[in-house]
Amino acid sequence: MDTTGTLDEALQRLHTSGPERLGRLTNHAPMAVEALAANGQAAAVHRWLDLYASRLEEFPAGVEPVTDADWRSALGDPRRAADWIAYFGRELAEHPWREVLALWWPRLLPGMYGGSTHPVIRVGHAVRTLLADDGTGPRLTELAHGLGYWAARHHPVTGLVPVSGAGSAAAALDAVEPVAERAGGFPDRLGQVRSVPVWAATVTDPAEARRRLTELVRAATHRYATHGHGNETMLVHAATAPNAVLRTLPALPEALWVPSLQAAWTASAAVTAMYAPDAPVAYVPPGPVTPEEVMERALAHGDEHVVKLTDTAMDFGDERSLAAALRAVELSEPLR
Repeated sequence: MDTTGTLDEALQRLHTSGPERLGRLTNHAPMAVEALAANGQAAAVHRWLDLYASRLEEFPAGVEPVTDADWRSALGDPRRAADWIAYFGRELAEHPWREVLALWWPRLLPGMYGGSTHPVIRVGHAVRTLLADDGTGPRLTELAHGLGYWAARHHPVTGLVPVSGAGSAAAALDAVEPVAERAGGFPDRLGQVRSVPVWAATVTDPAEARRRLTELVRAATHRYATHGHGNETMLVHAATAPNAVLRTLPALPEALWVPSLQAAWTASAAVTAMYAPDAPVAYVPPGPVTPEEVMERALAHGDEHVVKLTDTAMDFGDERSLAAALRAVELSEPLR
């Protein structure tokens, strides 16, 4: 983790910007700069931000304050993003961040599909910084922005029918049935997801839930190497969304680990269903390359989803994870 202060400087720079742009696209900068700083690239953070700056929009205006008495009526209302961020800013100023997270995690978890899963991913990056050093104001503010964005974009998915699955995460992802109409954006496709293969449904032990979640993130990362061409951007989230949940587990009471696994699996399976290609391509080994070299290639490429998938790949560092990161570099449009 960055100890130079660069990450905190970058977060302060970004907290004058809103969580979205053009009314629907996510501001990825806070997540990307955290990923760079966490992987030894803090010196490049401000240079990367300069390239991304044209995609930032001003922080939105508030509507009315969210309170403990009326928060339910504001949940899932994207017009209230500023109100929610201000609410969590107050909560985090008055209570330890782990207490706030533990209270709100089960409230927000069912709605992790809103904002194309980006809100939970932003929270996962924020929590990683706080687990490394929970004493800085910018990192607490970043958690407030992440939780507030999640509350504003909260969108549950209900009525999914469980269908036959498999014993491993990789096999269960293979068993996901693609949606019939693969056109339109994330909300349109999400509405077509009707079923999810059964996987890890009988898990009750928190330690086993963490093991299974790790297995899922690894499997989804590996799968990108052969299936990423289905949608080079959106299929990244099949790995990064559950990884955000996995990274948050150490900060949560163990009683929340099993439901976290189930929500993460549903999200990963849904993204897989929405963007799966008609057929995989052959796996191509990455050759003699180190994790550090792969991260440098991701930075040189610059695309925020490439950076974030590479960050997830670094958590494993095995051959197939590195191949997935390099496949993202190959498929995606560079940041210019």
